[in-house]
Amino acid sequence: MFSFAWWCASVVGVVFVFAGVQKILAGPDWLVQARKLGAPIWAIPSVRWVELVLGCLLVADVATAAVRLAALALLAAFTALLVARLREGVRPPCSCFGSRSAKPISWWNVTRNVGLMSLICLALLVNL
Repeated sequence: MFSFAWWCASVVGVVFVFAGVQKILAGPDWLVQARKLGAPIWAIPSVRWVELVLGCLLVADVATAAVRLAALALLAAFTALLVARLREGVRPPCSCFGSRSAKPISWWNVTRNVGLMSLICLALLVNL
């Protein structure tokens, strides 16, 4: 159970759980922040719950390939949104971790996400 792939996926899982919980604790404030960031309105209400569930599933090592691919897709979507805003010169607060992330978005946020995506890719590749 505690393989290299599990550790890689679990790091991402813990980050997802932390991010989801922080967004839940932020309440309606997070919804406003997410809109300012430019997240699709239809996706905003579910993001925190999806992060929480995916994070728990990553750590629990359940449906590994499907869950890891879903986590990779979610991180890719987050990263695409960040890159789009940065290229437009728009730098609202990240709100990636609810009220804990009030700093304007930067390439650091993109770098962090690429690192997390790398961990998920490693977890997927190790189990091929």
